[in-house]
Amino acid sequence: MLDKLFDRFKQQTPSDEAQEIDALQLAFAALLVEAARADEIYAQHEIEIIDRALMNKFSIDAGSAAALRTKAEAVQENANDIQRFTRVAKEMSEDEKISLLEEIWEIILSDGDRDSFEDTLVRRICGLIYVDDRESGQARQRVEARLKR
Repeated sequence: MLDKLFDRFKQQTPSDEAQEIDALQLAFAALLVEAARADEIYAQHEIEIIDRALMNKFSIDAGSAAALRTKAEAVQENANDIQRFTRVAKEMSEDEKISLLEEIWEIILSDGDRDSFEDTLVRRICGLIYVDDRESGQARQRVEARLKR
C-alpha cells in the first residue's frame, strides 16, 4: 500500500530537471526585473526588453515570457536580497552568465541614464556569479555598440 502511495506521489511531482529549469528561468527573470527596478523607474521599454530576453533565452512565446516576468516581479518584490537568484545563476555556464550580464546592461542602458544603484547592482551580481569586472565591462561595451545602431 505504501508503495502505491509513493508511486502516486512520484508521478505528481515534477522531475528534478523540470524544477531546475523553472528555478533557472525564475532566477534569470528576477535578476532582469531587479536591474529594471534598480533606479526605481520600471518603464514599459524595460518590460519589453525583459520579455524579449526571456523569449530568446528560453525559446518561449510572448505569453509565457510575460507570465514568467510577472511571476519574477512578485518574487523579486518579496525577496530580501538577490542571493537566492544569483545562487541559481552562478551554476550557469560562462557564456550564459555573460548573456545574462548583457541583458542586464541593455536594461540599464536603455533609458540613456546610468544610475549609481544600477552600477552597484551589476558589481554585486558579478561578484556573486563569479564574473570579473573586465568581462562585465566588455559585455557593457558590446551592448553600447548594439544600442548605437
